[in-house]
Amino acid sequence: MDHSHMDHGNMGDMPGHGGHSMPSHGDMCSMSMLFTWDTTNLCIVFKQWHIRSTAGLLFSLIAVVLIGMGYEALRAGTRRYEVIMDRRIDSTPSDIITETTPLAWAIGQNKAQVNKRTHLVKAALYALQTFYAFMLMLIFMTYNGWVMVAVTVGAFLGYLVFGAHTPVNKETQCH
Repeated sequence: MDHSHMDHGNMGDMPGHGGHSMPSHGDMCSMSMLFTWDTTNLCIVFKQWHIRSTAGLLFSLIAVVLIGMGYEALRAGTRRYEVIMDRRIDSTPSDIITETTPLAWAIGQNKAQVNKRTHLVKAALYALQTFYAFMLMLIFMTYNGWVMVAVTVGAFLGYLVFGAHTPVNKETQCH
């Protein structure tokens, strides 16, 4: 129910409000649960990311595009790390180091140790990707058409730039 037409100017004088005044409805974040193109009082994820002007909207849309591209960059970086580490694990000696072991591996670890560390880093990258995906989902769930388009453009440009060797269907959903 829209109460924006009501005068709340003297709410601070009401008993039980302890002199606290209510903020003006003119500067509050709108929270639409329906698709809209309206950008009046649009906030993206945080109340501090409050769009109050056309310039603010444009900068925010560019930021959302860059965030979407960043997600694709993270995915590409993770895949690159996995390929590099899989090759390294395959070339790592399985057994105890001997005098015939190359010098580079003599100061390193065996396959099991490298695999454990690699798995830990992969798990951390996976957690970061999951967090990033959910944050993008929250941005998308502003239900604002401009923001939705910016997320989609970011995904497109990110895949175009970073996803050259990635199948399109590989884990693109949030979770």
